[in-house]
Amino acid sequence: MIVLLPVDIQKGLDQYAVTVGGHSNPDFDANVTKLFAAARAAGRAIVHIKHNSTELDSLLRPGAPGNAFKPEAEPRPGEPVIEKTVNSAFIGTGLEQRLHLMGADHLVIFGMTTEHCVSTTVRMAGNLGFRTTLVGDATAAFPAATPEGETIDAATHHKVHLAALHNEFANVIDTKEAVSLLSRGS
Repeated sequence: MIVLLPVDIQKGLDQYAVTVGGHSNPDFDANVTKLFAAARAAGRAIVHIKHNSTELDSLLRPGAPGNAFKPEAEPRPGEPVIEKTVNSAFIGTGLEQRLHLMGADHLVIFGMTTEHCVSTTVRMAGNLGFRTTLVGDATAAFPAATPEGETIDAATHHKVHLAALHNEFANVIDTKEAVSLLSRGS
């Protein structure tokens, strides 16, 4: 059974993008919208992942406006929300057990950010034995600083993380392929 697993599609990450000059994917919102539409039209299960930061100054802390889901990722009635406080959606959340009870064996993952919570969740999903598909053009990364003080631009940062995950922890596909997968079946 395929389950859609959107990770941390929250307003605070858009707020953060403004402070760092944007993220790697100008088509992120449109691709997220397409994935939700395809999954819902096909009657696919969706389990939303939400980050509740424990840092007092975080845009993603509970009660902050940035903690809210973005409009295109707002859960609908009956779609469970798993709340986490670390990068992995599997640590301290009961997600693995919930997915097994649902009969999930194939996870389609996308969201924010490629280099942090998406990567960590994808790696654990693969290690836990789930067939894992990552929708690469429905994820996004931010610029990063190396230990030497150089800056890696967001697009390069995104590509490097997708390359590290592909064929090791997940099959990385694009939104068009994911919509087809969600529409046709297992």
